[in-house]
Amino acid sequence: MEQIKVKIGQVANKVEQSAVNQLLIEAQAAKNHLLKGDAAGSDFLGWVNLPEEIDGQMLSRLKADVARLGAKSRLFVVIGIGGSYLGARMVIEALQSEFAWARRDGAPYVVYAGHTLGEDYYSQLLDLLDKEDYSVAVISKSGTTTEPAVAFRIVKAHLEQKYGKEEARQRIVAITDARRGALHGIAEQEGYPSYVIPDDVGGRFSVLTPVGLLPIAMAGYDVDRLLEGARAMRKVCIEGDSLEDNPALMYAAVRNALYRKGVKVEVLVSGQPSLRYMAEWWKQLYGESEGKEHKGLLPHSLSITTDLHSMGQYVQDGERLMMETFVRVCKPSSRVPVPEDKDNLDGMNYLVNKSLTEINDCAAEGTIEAHVSGGVPVVEIEVDRIDEYTLGQLIYFFEFACGVSGYMLGVNPFDQPGVEAYKKNMFRLLGKPGF
Repeated sequence: MEQIKVKIGQVANKVEQSAVNQLLIEAQAAKNHLLKGDAAGSDFLGWVNLPEEIDGQMLSRLKADVARLGAKSRLFVVIGIGGSYLGARMVIEALQSEFAWARRDGAPYVVYAGHTLGEDYYSQLLDLLDKEDYSVAVISKSGTTTEPAVAFRIVKAHLEQKYGKEEARQRIVAITDARRGALHGIAEQEGYPSYVIPDDVGGRFSVLTPVGLLPIAMAGYDVDRLLEGARAMRKVCIEGDSLEDNPALMYAAVRNALYRKGVKVEVLVSGQPSLRYMAEWWKQLYGESEGKEHKGLLPHSLSITTDLHSMGQYVQDGERLMMETFVRVCKPSSRVPVPEDKDNLDGMNYLVNKSLTEINDCAAEGTIEAHVSGGVPVVEIEVDRIDEYTLGQLIYFFEFACGVSGYMLGVNPFDQPGVEAYKKNMFRLLGKPGF
């Protein structure tokens, strides 16, 4: 199978290839910290070997629960926030039809709760749940994170009212800590089927645990192929010691080289609408991992050609503070050609029989040329296609590169102390005891 390629030929307007190459020793040292577990955050490195060490018995049980719940559910509600839902949503939205909401057959359609406190959102969700059979996965290490805990209260009450308490128990799966925490206690008391979030895997690195695997399987996708792709990329990341042989080291090195040259923002760009939640997952992964001690690239994202008609002006002519990382998909799964119009009133007959991918690729090439000439360095990440195997590769590639890049930056990539500040203020304002 094709592996991910990282191309850095379009960064020379900001940093020379030789400057990137000089960071190889730093990148190799950071990689060794990940493999040896001898640097800050070493107690959260379970994701490094996770694709090889996945519990086969757990996976079989997970698939059995998916079959049981899927047989009686038209909707599957995933309750979680941040890493507890973004990884699953990334994979599901990358693979499903853009119009999957209109589907009336096949696997349950996945909807989300616990990622917002918008009251209208929950009112509309409850209206939908009134009309459809559904089941629930509630995902939280502690069970006390405000947004998912409140959402679970609301959805659980609706589930019990609709089906009765006993049947509701059969429609809830908990994914939580193995031994402690509020959700662990609730699951034990209520008798919910439950899965463990490993102690040594942080939320933003948890997509290849039951946190991501159960919702992805519930949506009808092949988690074995996802894990196979992750294993293949793990082998590349662990065995490759040069920038040319190891795309994760190359990506980490070029990001840090550009950062040291004054680049402050990284914009992830794709021409595939289905990858918009990959960008959301990526923003959390890099934002929480590197945004510490007043350091780190600010992660942002754009979709082309859509955002060329809104943010394109700023990227081209605004302040020179950014780099762009283009994710390019080489082989789309379908072809839609432009039809002929004999009158040619719109002047588009020069595009007749060209596929939308051909046009989109030309838009991407033209955009890269324009932005590079405007002073924006561009990194390209090429993938063969979008399927479970490739997404497994992308997940592990970005995770490993993130760990390497964070250590090169001089921060602990595996904590998130800044996340707690807003919570303390919110609790005080809401009158929570002790605040």
